[in-house]
Amino acid sequence: MTASPHRLAAEGLGVAYGDRRIIDGLDLVFEPGRITAIVGPNGCGKSTLLRSCARLLKPLAGAVTLDGSAIHTRSTKELARVLGLLPQNPIAPEGITVADLVGRGRHPHQRAMARWTAHDYEAVAASLDATGTGDLAERAVDELSGGQRQRVWIAMALAQETEVLLLDEPTTYLDVTHQLEVLDLLRELNRSRGTTIVMVLHDLNLAARYADVLVAMREGSVRAVGSPATVLEPPLVREVFALDCQVIADPVCGTPLVIPIGRHHVQNQTEPAGAAESVRGGPSDG
Repeated sequence: MTASPHRLAAEGLGVAYGDRRIIDGLDLVFEPGRITAIVGPNGCGKSTLLRSCARLLKPLAGAVTLDGSAIHTRSTKELARVLGLLPQNPIAPEGITVADLVGRGRHPHQRAMARWTAHDYEAVAASLDATGTGDLAERAVDELSGGQRQRVWIAMALAQETEVLLLDEPTTYLDVTHQLEVLDLLRELNRSRGTTIVMVLHDLNLAARYADVLVAMREGSVRAVGSPATVLEPPLVREVFALDCQVIADPVCGTPLVIPIGRHHVQNQTEPAGAAESVRGGPSDG
């Protein structure tokens, strides 16, 4: 694996919607060649941070930088060759086919009026195959189910072949099987190509299983950054999510497994034997 050499960072970042300041003075470096999952309650600024990193929002203060220079100083096509985005609710042009939509991922690599190369066709075919959408290639995107559409959008992002990939809730609309397939695909992309992946996830346990680094946010600020084992501890989960829980070792891969405690359940204060030691090892590649 060759890690992406590109360094994406937020430096003193401030972002607002109208008069409402969402993020203020945020500093964060996304580790090149790693998978980072941004977690936190609704409205904490996760998607705002991701949209700022994709240059969809202009900062009020500070900057998002790529390799040391502000992304707002880069040309759109230059930036799109390095950084790809799958937004939360993408909208496809009416009547467009799956193959045509995925093919749009190749636009940053093409010159005006230039013909497609063999590599362009190969990249689209590989992306369709990787996401299990090849049999949908000739269908209109607006005829697909929500889960099918999500996999098609991911295929387009893969076809762009960027070294940094941002995804806002990539498992939205997917059933459990397809959630795992998508996250396995992203892990394989990261491990085989060294692609830097930054994604917003709601499911803490999937984030712990697939991410190398967790960024926990609350009220527009970063409360913790580190491995899942160091971030997902009961006191921090309570602070960030207002959730009482126990954390044990995931029996499948040893990563932290958050067990919520509801109001109508009796909390068992005894930590399962060996859980702390197993969790401290961090995420495995399994």
